[in-house]
Amino acid sequence: KGNPLFVSRLMVSLSKEGLLRPSLSRRRWEWEEEKIRGQKLPDDVAMFFTNSINALSEDVKASICVLSCFGSSAETSFIQILERLLRKDLLRNLDEAVKEGLLDKKDGQYHFSHDRIQEA
Repeated sequence: KGNPLFVSRLMVSLSKEGLLRPSLSRRRWEWEEEKIRGQKLPDDVAMFFTNSINALSEDVKASICVLSCFGSSAETSFIQILERLLRKDLLRNLDEAVKEGLLDKKDGQYHFSHDRIQEA
């Protein structure tokens, strides 16, 4: 019994912390078992998303919040209009959220990569 999204976020988190890494020479994954056991891990995927969002800069968090007000996705052209009205660099900030895996950008639209992220 498990949640694939939870496992995926756990793997990403452990990798970012240097506790899980691929060994190309040994052709396998290596990990720091004792350090991982010592970690306080979130109980569910929502906490992973919350922690990921909290680690972002205030500008990026504010831009994600603006996006969430308009549903699960928004056209780049619409965000450009908002940038002019709000005098904020929304696109650059949303691109940072894409790099963190919180948003997807495809066909001129930004989408939340999961509905739980929009909720968070």
